[in-house]
Amino acid sequence: MTQPPRSPLRQGLQRRGFGLTLLIVEFGVLSSFLFSLALYIFGTVQTVRTLWNALPRIGQPEVTKNLVVAAIEQTDLVLVATALLIISVGLQALFVQRLDNLPGWLHIRTFDDLKNKLMGIVVVALVVEFFKVAIKWDGTPGILTFGLALAAIILAVAAYTFVQARYGSEKGGDEKAGSDEE
Repeated sequence: MTQPPRSPLRQGLQRRGFGLTLLIVEFGVLSSFLFSLALYIFGTVQTVRTLWNALPRIGQPEVTKNLVVAAIEQTDLVLVATALLIISVGLQALFVQRLDNLPGWLHIRTFDDLKNKLMGIVVVALVVEFFKVAIKWDGTPGILTFGLALAAIILAVAAYTFVQARYGSEKGGDEKAGSDEE
């Protein structure tokens, strides 16, 4: 059976509805990009301020330890900013328009590509967070519990990634759809 042809009015409304959806996604792209940009700028200003304040006391053991902690915290901030940037680029590529001149690792063809890239950054951010806590550790109990909780989260992410790669690819839908667009 053939379906009756759609009316031009109905087709126009569907196009406008889809156009509105793209506009909504653009708000997500823009907000993620702006937060990413703000965090990169904030991290840079914070780094300069921290180094400037440490210069008069350079060489003191406490200053060195504080600089190591500040460097780890700045790394964590950059990782969050990078995750937001990847979200912005990924949403743009998936819903609106592919972006040219991106490094190969940042090409996002499917929603699973975006999720996997973000999960990798989340795992690294969790490791950095544990490292930050370990550097500041004063011998009080609780760090083992914190480390085990982070390890459980990382294992859950690894298990999800494994299952997704193993059984998600058997569906074949997203991978095939994304590969046609290059």
